[in-house]
Amino acid sequence: MEETNHAIARWLTEAGWSETYVNLAVKAVIILGILVVAYAAAVLFRRLVVPLLQKISARTKAVWDDHLFSDKVMHRAARLIPPLIWYVLLRVAFYDTPVLLNVLHKACLIYLIVAVLQLVAAFLDTLYEISSRHETLRNRPLKGVYQMIKLLAVCVGAILIVSILIGQDATAVLAGLGASAAIIMLIFRDSILGLVAGVQLSANDMLRPGDWITMAKYGADGYVTEVTLTTVKVQNFDKTITTIPPYALVSDSFQNWRGMWDSGGRRIKRSLLIDASSVHNCTAAELAALREKGLAGTTPDAEPVVNLYALREYAARYLKGHPGIHPDLMQMVRMLQPTPEGIPVEVYCFTRETDWVAYEAVQGAVFDHLFAVLPDFGLRAYQRSSDRDPQSSES
Repeated sequence: MEETNHAIARWLTEAGWSETYVNLAVKAVIILGILVVAYAAAVLFRRLVVPLLQKISARTKAVWDDHLFSDKVMHRAARLIPPLIWYVLLRVAFYDTPVLLNVLHKACLIYLIVAVLQLVAAFLDTLYEISSRHETLRNRPLKGVYQMIKLLAVCVGAILIVSILIGQDATAVLAGLGASAAIIMLIFRDSILGLVAGVQLSANDMLRPGDWITMAKYGADGYVTEVTLTTVKVQNFDKTITTIPPYALVSDSFQNWRGMWDSGGRRIKRSLLIDASSVHNCTAAELAALREKGLAGTTPDAEPVVNLYALREYAARYLKGHPGIHPDLMQMVRMLQPTPEGIPVEVYCFTRETDWVAYEAVQGAVFDHLFAVLPDFGLRAYQRSSDRDPQSSES
């Protein structure tokens, strides 16, 4: 190091520099040379090494290496080169000032730690992109896990930076933080609970991005758009956004409609309220009229047929033949406990369509038809009104 400095000093003296400024000029020349070397190394890495690695990864069949050697990750990796070169070569310029050299070395190490943290963040973002495109992992709430790893990396980096600044070993800093563990856990309470909840949600496959969930406690009724370390974002059907803490989804109850999508059918469970005063045994003429219209089955004439039973039988046959009703899932038309508002006749079945708009169209068509055929069976739908027929009240 001294020989290098003396050689540069002799060269400057021979060039006509005053001895008063030679020492400063020597350091300036060396520092400039260090900066040029660091810059040139970073440029060579970006212009030569990075394109070479990207060409090699492009020729492979795997897709993950294309993400791993992307410009974002490689540029973050290139930032590691300057502080490493500075740390090694600064001794040449400041060998005679150990205090300043120590300060500059600490600055280089801090810069290097920050660059490593940026590289780790870019690497984790790339892993998230890869997992988002993977068929098995794309529906897993892994974003919170990656965020927790980032947080742990930042904590480790902060401990290392503090240990460098105070000149103590990192274990001593950790020992000091152990005394304030309660405060640290209080500060990172949501993050810690979010990490545990995220692991449980992922391990038990309780929640995926894109799921339709309902959680009345938080006013959530819509699709999960994002699962992070501290929040689960739900876009409601009115286009508002509801945020829920991940641990609330584990500790409280919520409804996930994914099973409905996976089954390929969406349930209809709705009742017709029949006016009890309109229920009666069908006469022979009424049965004949129902058979002529195709509304009655093959019930023997000797047995009294109640018009409400005939309606339920027809509704069951109608559901079996309806193109919008799923034939492989449960179908049932049943009478429930009579109420003061009438006799509920419940239609229980599943549509082929799970999309909301298509589902409502099928359900509406089914009940439009059932309401329309009620008069053919001599039945009336109950409604809370003083007069069932305004014309009859006028007469």
